[in-house]
Amino acid sequence: MHYSISFTHYFLSLCLCLLQAYNIHVNGVLHCRVRYSQLLGLHEQIKKEYGNNLVPAFPPKKIFTLTPTDVEQRREQLEKYMQAVRQDPMLGASEMFNSFLRKAQQETQQIPTEEVPLEIYLSNGQKVEVNILTSDQTEDVLEAVASKLDLLDELVGYFSLFLVREGVDGGLTFVRKLQEFELPYVSVTSLRSSEFHIILRKSYWDTAYDSDVMDNRVGLNLLYTQTVSDIDRGWILVNKDQHRQLKSLQEKGSKKEFIRLGQTLKYFGYIKFDPCVTDFPEKGCHVIVSAGNNELNFQVKLPNEQMKEGSFKVTRMRCWRVTSSCEVKLELAFEYLMSKDRLQWVTITSPQAIMMSICLQSMVDELMVKKSGGSIKKMLRKRHNGSLHRSESQQAVKSPPLLDSPDPNRDQIVKLSTKLSSVSLRGISASNSANDISGNDFHGNYAFEGIGDDDL
Repeated sequence: MHYSISFTHYFLSLCLCLLQAYNIHVNGVLHCRVRYSQLLGLHEQIKKEYGNNLVPAFPPKKIFTLTPTDVEQRREQLEKYMQAVRQDPMLGASEMFNSFLRKAQQETQQIPTEEVPLEIYLSNGQKVEVNILTSDQTEDVLEAVASKLDLLDELVGYFSLFLVREGVDGGLTFVRKLQEFELPYVSVTSLRSSEFHIILRKSYWDTAYDSDVMDNRVGLNLLYTQTVSDIDRGWILVNKDQHRQLKSLQEKGSKKEFIRLGQTLKYFGYIKFDPCVTDFPEKGCHVIVSAGNNELNFQVKLPNEQMKEGSFKVTRMRCWRVTSSCEVKLELAFEYLMSKDRLQWVTITSPQAIMMSICLQSMVDELMVKKSGGSIKKMLRKRHNGSLHRSESQQAVKSPPLLDSPDPNRDQIVKLSTKLSSVSLRGISASNSANDISGNDFHGNYAFEGIGDDDL
């Protein structure tokens, strides 16, 4: 998660005193507005529960009135504090921390606790209305939707709720995956726009686990409608012959066979992002990024109008970070093993940088569980129950914290696999249609502590 405190907000209290509050942005979106005393209260609770050794330093109280310099310094310190708490595998996943954020979100938006209807969209545009409380967290809403659809409890963790924005042309922009620290009703209504709604979509990447979902009638229908929708939207590439086969299977009502064929198609299960800008292979290149199959796929338009395509495997990313400026410009940068002994930072500038980061993190979660011999079913149940901590996945990856800046003085990586191949982008003729694109991946081994693809 990316936490930032963009600026300080001033307001008058009931006694007409000028009070100071901080706007906390989570994943690039204003989440809540809190006072220093509220954050201090949270800090004291965490310290009491977990002890002084685990809790990060909190900016101290000031006896005198804060100068503008003091205000900015405190803002920076509070921002670092929030980031440090969230990145800690125990503190960041604690109910104490998440409930504080949920309560602050509800108070900031001034939405009272009451029963309300909430529409959740399926991939085909169909809506499911559930009756919830405005104070219900993401897990509660997800369970309500699953119950309304009659989805088996053991399959609930295979799905997640996503906040999306629908364009005038019917296209979908994935804003973010709803998290345990937010209230879905408050999140969507606070945007005050009919363009935004919540959609139910599968939350795993490995297509091998589609079989678990397809064994259930409701799960099969959900996966089928998502596949049909992704094809219609152009996210999954289909040639004429494949289109005829898919249409025939649709007419026969052969949903499993339809999905099985879909699994063989390019970009099956990927999330496609809006056009944005990258500095690879040249600065200022326009790119369409897609996430899936443990990679970020790039379709790049070079300054000379030439189109190229290639993929960055998550197994060759040493680390990544998200940075923001001016509240609007978000960047995802990852350090990539381009070839033997050569690491390079690649940057994507996009309003969806946070969503891209979340996709990368969930891919790493799955890979680490698989590497450790764990069960994906168990991981998904833990994720659903809000107990998949960084200590079980990300912490096993010995790389810098995601929000840290790269250290130019860090020791050079000494031991890298000798099986790594070079990176190259395959050119695509500008005259080719999108359906004819078939790109070559960047192949290589896991860049995390020498773990190779053969080990996965």
